Amino acid sequence: MTNRGSHITRLKLLIAAPFVCCLFFTACENTEEELNALSQKRIAVEEAKFIESYLSQGGKMKAKLTAPVMLRYQTDSPYIEFPKSLHVDFFNDSLKVESQLNALYGRYRETEQKVFLRDSVTVFNIRKDTLRCKELWWDQTKQIFYTEKEVEIHQPDKVIYGTGLEADQSFNWYLIKQITGQVLVPKGGFNGPPADSTAAGTVAADSVGMGRKENE
Repeated sequence: MTNRGSHITRLKLLIAAPFVCCLFFTACENTEEELNALSQKRIAVEEAKFIESYLSQGGKMKAKLTAPVMLRYQTDSPYIEFPKSLHVDFFNDSLKVESQLNALYGRYRETEQKVFLRDSVTVFNIRKDTLRCKELWWDQTKQIFYTEKEVEIHQPDKVIYGTGLEADQSFNWYLIKQITGQVLVPKGGFNGPPADSTAAGTVAADSVGMGRKENE
């Protein structure tokens, strides 16, 4: 009888196990809409339009940021996105615009106080020096720009090509880490750089520190 009772008990368990598993998987099955709703609950997103924000450093206003759309993500490490371009004006102590920045996309890391910029990034100053690059970091604490990507510095008489750059956020000076070429601009100008940026009129240089421009 004992063996028979044990056999019946094991048989009941074997029959019940698939039934419990079936209930478990049925309870855990969610529709795509429900999963999206759960995801949105975990990451709250705030949206604002026609943004105008001011940055103060040392008690003085240093910059004004404008953007058509701003998204703020409430996560463990909150961040802000500017998915539809942004523009920044940088001021001197007299509140005159020293330089300007444009990018098609930006992401601000609040805890680090850094902005990652990408897609058609340009920075230019009142002397008509213009930085063009695909990616750029803006460190608000150190008040500098930096990148390890390829850069172009357009000046009225020449274009300098290089890899890696550091500059102050007012673009009064810059340091190209590795200069790869320099092209003189004809008096009549030209539409964009030549196919070979190391063509005639180029000065090749690998030494760190070339391309630095001090205040004039």
